[in-house]
Amino acid sequence: MFATTKSAQLIGLTADVIGIEVDIGKGLHSFSIVGLADKAIDEAKDRINAAIKNSGFKAPAKGNKKIVVSLAPADIKKTGTHFDVGIALGFLLANGDIKFDPTNKLFLGELALDGRIRPIRGTLFLAQKARDAGFTEIYVPKENTKEAALIDGLVVYGAETLRELVDHLFPSIDPDAKRVSSNLVPAKRTVVKAKTSEPEIDMADVKGQAGAKRGLLIAAAGGHNVAMFGPPGTGKTMLARAFAGILPPLNFAEILEATGIHSAAGVTRTLVVHPPYRAPHHTGSYVALVGGGTNPRPGEITLAHTGVLFLDEFPEFDKKVLEALRQPLEDRRVTVARAKHTIDFPARFILVAAMNPCPCGFRGAKARNCVCAPRDIARYERKLSGPIVDRIDVWLQVAEVKHADLSAETKEKTSAELSEKVKKAREIQEKRFADTNINLNAEMSAKQLTQFVKLSKELTNLLNTSAERLGLSARAYHRVIKLARTIADLEASADIKENHLLEALQYRPKIQN
Repeated sequence: MFATTKSAQLIGLTADVIGIEVDIGKGLHSFSIVGLADKAIDEAKDRINAAIKNSGFKAPAKGNKKIVVSLAPADIKKTGTHFDVGIALGFLLANGDIKFDPTNKLFLGELALDGRIRPIRGTLFLAQKARDAGFTEIYVPKENTKEAALIDGLVVYGAETLRELVDHLFPSIDPDAKRVSSNLVPAKRTVVKAKTSEPEIDMADVKGQAGAKRGLLIAAAGGHNVAMFGPPGTGKTMLARAFAGILPPLNFAEILEATGIHSAAGVTRTLVVHPPYRAPHHTGSYVALVGGGTNPRPGEITLAHTGVLFLDEFPEFDKKVLEALRQPLEDRRVTVARAKHTIDFPARFILVAAMNPCPCGFRGAKARNCVCAPRDIARYERKLSGPIVDRIDVWLQVAEVKHADLSAETKEKTSAELSEKVKKAREIQEKRFADTNINLNAEMSAKQLTQFVKLSKELTNLLNTSAERLGLSARAYHRVIKLARTIADLEASADIKENHLLEALQYRPKIQN
């Protein structure tokens, strides 16, 4: 009375195939699950008992049987509720209630007490692991079918109940009953269609701020980080929200990445086809932003992967949180180290930060006077360390807009028009970096910068002189060149010209640090 089935679990964003071994022996009734199982798995005994009973079978709790479930490998910590279906089928197999060949089949799903199969998180990465591990069929909750069907080379079945799943695997349950026809059919492979949707806030909705819009256009084209500073109510938040609307739609590989990350975090089970826009509050914790926890999950930094991370009231974030941005802004990933795990989360996003010029927000404003003491202003500015300031390519001053301009009927460029410019600039970069592992100018390393960007002797002298006067670090020096290359791409210029370099230099920070 022994049976095995297969399931899988996520640790961070990495999936592991887990073997489920079920042994039923004689003795007083007992039901134990071994293999470093957490509380949620230990509680599965009651869920499985009720689900099997309500699916028309004899419950494991009935009769004197010693039931042992082993989750292998035994030295890996097991977490989550998605082993329920695999354990239930393993028991029914071992008990002789059903018969089927579990080879090359992987089972995922949480059981409700009435036998329904509830959706789980992380289905996309689990399905990828199943395919890579050589499985040919995967059984998932009905709600997760579309997500799992993104993976090619795998037959996906979506079941609503345990009974429906059993009917499919073993149609002749009762020898005296008529053969039960299965309602389960392989899911059609999910086809991602390009969708154009109206942005929540269009760039044309923001009156004035031509300089800020120009800076955001450059940032979107090259994947550069940007910070906006100015008095309250000048449109910084509106600009940030409209910024996501000028980014081009995700390609298929990016859709898989973004959807998998959001599914693993339990944020959504729908496909992520547009660049994500994440805007955590400044009171958010370190773990919420960076990721981690007892069972490591991605934070806001990783949820913004392939999209935009907007940090409003930038200096008001905890110092520890701000300093945690150093690695992802430089390496495009974040590493979470724990006693038992070291997990890398992807973090290729565009940072858009917004801040006031002082604690009260009105330093330099025309309408109101600043009431901050000099020491308060100095303390406020010191909240941003030099390394963080260095990693932001574009610094934009968002000034007050005249009331007359707010009501004026002016022709502003729409998000669609700006998005077309971004698309053309990115196409140039894709051709440039076709044989590399990067896509955008902002991602170039120092070696790649030397390879792909050539400055004339005159421009090199101009840059060196300007860098000396501005006191640029080596990192900021390279970032100015990358920014100039993006400005040239927006004009479809093969070479960086003097006006491109001068404009890039103008976007260096104008705050004292």
